[in-house]
Amino acid sequence: MPSSFRVPQASLDGVYGAIMTRVARRMWGQVPDNAYVLWHHRPVTRAIFGFEQKVARWKALDPHLKTYAEMAAAGVIGCSWCLDFGYFMAHAKGLDESKVREVPRWRESEVFTDLERDVMAYAEAMSVTPPEVTDEMVSALDRRLGHAAVVELTMMVAVENERSRFNSAMGLASQGFSDVCELPLARAGAAGQ
Repeated sequence: MPSSFRVPQASLDGVYGAIMTRVARRMWGQVPDNAYVLWHHRPVTRAIFGFEQKVARWKALDPHLKTYAEMAAAGVIGCSWCLDFGYFMAHAKGLDESKVREVPRWRESEVFTDLERDVMAYAEAMSVTPPEVTDEMVSALDRRLGHAAVVELTMMVAVENERSRFNSAMGLASQGFSDVCELPLARAGAAGQ
């Protein structure tokens, strides 16, 4: 257990714990640290994992844009666990790792399109307190993506804020999920990484 956990690691016991452990290891190779924290409150655990299964079925937004938005939001909040897991998930989905790895320094990177930059700027604007989203941001994205995709983008950033803020508040740090990826994540302000 990482020393940064702010509550003790729970034992994933019982039938539900055994099923969750088996499924997590099959899907991700290991049990995510946040499961050990969430396990202290089983109704919350079931609600979060049930909701995440439903979120995974949303398909109005391009998966690349969704990944960039989630990772940009996690970066603003400072959730290293979320960036680590997000990069792993992008790898597992077959997204372009050389591009995904640049998300933490997207402003300095030259690999992103104008639309991708606008999506990440929107994700960051939503993730600061208070939010800095403007009518112009939403209008421009709505014209290019359509209503359903803009709604999904907005909700994905909100969901990532919930994830990142929970994980950061509970002291979760990078777990090594992204070790399977070919390239390490770039760091903001670190040109040539």
